[in-house]
Amino acid sequence: MFSRYKKDAPASPVKAAPKTAPVAAEPAPQTAPVEKISLRKPMPKAKAQVESSDKDRKRKERLSEIKLDLHRELLDNLNLSALENATEANLRAEISAISTEVLQERAVVLNRQERNTLFQELYDEVTGLGPLETLLKDESVNDILVNGPQQIFVERSGKLQLTDITFKDEKHLLRIIDKIVSAVGRRVDESNPYVDARLADGSRFNAMVPPIAVDGSLVSIRKFKKDKLGIDDLVGFGAFSEEMAAYLQAAVATRLNVIVSGGTGSGKTTTLNALSSFIDNSERILTIEDTAELQLQQTHVGRMESRPPNVEGKGEVSPRDCLKNALRMRPDRIIVGETRGEEVIDMLQAMNTGHDGSMTTIHANSARDGVSRLENMIAMAGIEMPIKAVRSQISSAVNLIVQASRLQDGSRRMTSITEITGMEGDVISMQEIFRFQRTGLTPENKILGHFTATGVRSHFSERFRMWGYDLPAHIYEPTAG
Repeated sequence: MFSRYKKDAPASPVKAAPKTAPVAAEPAPQTAPVEKISLRKPMPKAKAQVESSDKDRKRKERLSEIKLDLHRELLDNLNLSALENATEANLRAEISAISTEVLQERAVVLNRQERNTLFQELYDEVTGLGPLETLLKDESVNDILVNGPQQIFVERSGKLQLTDITFKDEKHLLRIIDKIVSAVGRRVDESNPYVDARLADGSRFNAMVPPIAVDGSLVSIRKFKKDKLGIDDLVGFGAFSEEMAAYLQAAVATRLNVIVSGGTGSGKTTTLNALSSFIDNSERILTIEDTAELQLQQTHVGRMESRPPNVEGKGEVSPRDCLKNALRMRPDRIIVGETRGEEVIDMLQAMNTGHDGSMTTIHANSARDGVSRLENMIAMAGIEMPIKAVRSQISSAVNLIVQASRLQDGSRRMTSITEITGMEGDVISMQEIFRFQRTGLTPENKILGHFTATGVRSHFSERFRMWGYDLPAHIYEPTAG
């Protein structure tokens, strides 16, 4: 009954083999399957891990155990309420004295390097953010990403790397998180398992704790650059060209309304900071952010920060509330750190009613997607308007969309500058002025390309000329790279 589905018996070909032995030997090489060459690149299968020798690992485990014991001793012996008034030198001396005494009592012998490392880590635990302090002081680190207590990644030059730094356990990590958020009057617990905050140096901080974070608390820190990157720095890094910088200077100085569009980590805030350097020092600027990050250098700047609700669900101050109030404060320009919700209505109204030169950022993959995002945000705000009226509002409010992107090699570039020129029927008409033209990829996966104009003359050329920014015609000519 089941003979049709039986596996072929291995003995059958063996019986026939003696009769056709000379013939059977020939077809074997002819009918052998030709090995197909895969067109796919081999993918790494090993998990990200830090290369370390057994000796280093054992040393680290030993120091970790000693540090935990010493930290308990410090908490028992130090007068924590007096720490606020203690100088750094006195505090380090006190920590060193208590630690040395405990090490002697327990007959623990450490060399000078281990002892200095231990004292520094204990100082960071008492006064700072524990294991994170080393990464916060490292100028080459842009982002710190914590996936539970045993896994900390950093971003250097656009690439993620796993570090050998860990927390002792989940309680240790939660204690550091609580220390950060309580310093800015916020909270995080099971009832409110995620929080946005900022560190003392201005770095952006976000955390999500269990039970929402399944494998341990998730923390991301976008480090604050002490030295603000200016236009010259970005041109030098290859983020955009000198011709694009000249065009953007004219656009910002002549009070065009600018939106910086891009994905997460593409450099939107950095670009917005750089563009703000073209604003005249005599103008009154009001900034609105969820977490204060903008570093404007002008004299007359008013900074506002939204606030989440308290434990009782009251006291929330949304970006829209800040924006409404800003309109009553006689601003020359309004800069919104990021537009992501119903505040888009007030932002567009401000751009349309005399607050020329306003700027904001949005999340979008291209200029056209950016316009679609604005339409969607207006719809989500509950405003019932015909689509043509919505697009007419956007086309008259927004003049320029600057697209920032983080490319696959980790580099950040301004990939497009697009002008909104008005309406054609029911469609918003746009024209691209500059773009980044990709030409290839090196064996090291570095992107090759160049910035070029599209050959389209700016719609605002006459405005630039009347404001004293008569840009030469050759900046709009395409280049071969």
